[in-house]
Amino acid sequence: MAPGGSACKEVLESRQTFSDYDTAKVKSESNSNSTHKKTSSGLGGKYGINSKSSVHALLECPVCKNLMYPPIHQCPNGHTLCSKCKIGMHNRCPTCHYDLGNIRCLALEKVAESLEIPCRYQNVGCPDIFPYYSKLKHEQNCRFRPYNCPYAGSECSVVGDIPTLVAHLKDDHRVDMHIGSSFNHRYVKSNPHEVENATWMLTVFHCFGRHFCLHFEAFQLGMAPVYMAFLRFMGDDNEAKKFNYSLEVGANGRKLIWQGIPRSIRDSHRKVRDSQDGLIIQRNLALYFSGGDRQELKLRITGRIWKED
Repeated sequence: MAPGGSACKEVLESRQTFSDYDTAKVKSESNSNSTHKKTSSGLGGKYGINSKSSVHALLECPVCKNLMYPPIHQCPNGHTLCSKCKIGMHNRCPTCHYDLGNIRCLALEKVAESLEIPCRYQNVGCPDIFPYYSKLKHEQNCRFRPYNCPYAGSECSVVGDIPTLVAHLKDDHRVDMHIGSSFNHRYVKSNPHEVENATWMLTVFHCFGRHFCLHFEAFQLGMAPVYMAFLRFMGDDNEAKKFNYSLEVGANGRKLIWQGIPRSIRDSHRKVRDSQDGLIIQRNLALYFSGGDRQELKLRITGRIWKED
């Protein structure tokens, strides 16, 4: 188990288991979009090779190297700069060091309207090109954009496609990897009153040709310490909705059951947790399920994943 998970031991018993620019304000966009084939995002991309132009280089900010969007600023000598770097450079031109003032490079902004730019995720499979001012909007929803690492135990900055992240979770975070659509987990914690310490776990399941992340953790819900189990789908939301899952925990003649749709890892771990979209167990009830003298957490959570027809 990865660092941070040592506070909680798991025994698995498997049953085989952008710019501030408002793109809507660009009048030429509606005309330009009419000549483009619709993509899956519905944002007017065109399959093909973008037109080459040295003007593309002129639209690159000399400081951050990103493409510039209105307002594009220029100094009295004609050197251009994006609005964010203008603030960062304390209103001084990085090229000639003149004061920038508030001069807009309207000509360059106008020229940009006629350009076609490939999606930034072209190198990982996106074949589309877009009018200059539609590119950012497309990239926010591009199906080829990488995923963030779903590991919740640390601030992991790794991004990539699903195979890359599965290998990363296994090799770098040392999470448990299991095959099967049903599971039977037993979570044990010697001191259940230490909610602030890292009492969370992550297990990756592979079934139906897809990967799922099962989370289990403790946190404060208001003033009440709770335990929560929930499932995330390693893929986009439209695919996640094809699946359902159930979780069940109980003992001594009592039982809690949760059924839901796994959330895509496009939604951050904290967003899912804070939405309480999962099986939530109050600590007192969790200790009651654990039996004994209530000084040790011993929870058995069973569940299964199935695909909707």
